[in-house]
Amino acid sequence: MPRRVVVTGSASGIGQAVAALLRERGDEVIGIDLRDAEVRADLSTAEGRAEAIDAVRELSGGTIDAVVTCAGVARPGELMVRVNYFGTTEIVEGLRPLLAGSPTPRVAVVGSISATQTPDAQVLAACLADDESGASAAAALAVQGPGANTIYPATKAALAQWARRTAIAPGWADAGIALNVVSPGVVLTPMTTALFADDAMREVMDKAVPMPLHGYATPEDVARVLIWLVEPTTTHITGQVIYVDGGAEATLRGPDRF
Repeated sequence: MPRRVVVTGSASGIGQAVAALLRERGDEVIGIDLRDAEVRADLSTAEGRAEAIDAVRELSGGTIDAVVTCAGVARPGELMVRVNYFGTTEIVEGLRPLLAGSPTPRVAVVGSISATQTPDAQVLAACLADDESGASAAAALAVQGPGANTIYPATKAALAQWARRTAIAPGWADAGIALNVVSPGVVLTPMTTALFADDAMREVMDKAVPMPLHGYATPEDVARVLIWLVEPTTTHITGQVIYVDGGAEATLRGPDRF
């Protein structure tokens, strides 16, 4: 039976792949993005998130079956915090009432292998405290110094922790709503194009994220796992972080982390 699925970041990269694969099998997709989507909204602002939630409510008639969040930015700064973390958590929280009307509600959010790296502690703490202004201020400070590259890991580590605590909070698992994280390694998307064009950066990236199984991933590789997690037949999985990274996490952290 066709399902109604909300996909953020549906205009490019992993989100575009998710939307295309869902439509191929006959599901209805309500995409959210800045352009080329059913709902055009700026998820970097509270107003844009609220507008997106209202638009989805109107387009869906009040019921959706799943949410897959793929919207994100890679350039260090305040926007990274506002989109990657708050642009995900507020959308998911805001759409929870619409999921409640589905017999098999599911949520899958895109994290990152970078969440295993050292994060900016202030950004991480502010995100988990739901302090968007504090997290943005900490990111603005970090981007001016050597800590710029710790902002992205902080947003993705915070997202994984949020998902794990939220998955078992009242109104989620006890209401039948599964919530999981898919954390990719290096993916061949427009977001990583500049990295692949620079041989030095590519060498650094390969050292930071070694992927012995099949090398770099395509958006479709990640999309298929996200779609599997929101299938109605995928049950009893919630609060999990699933690495689609070609073995990077196991290589970097070893066999004693599981």
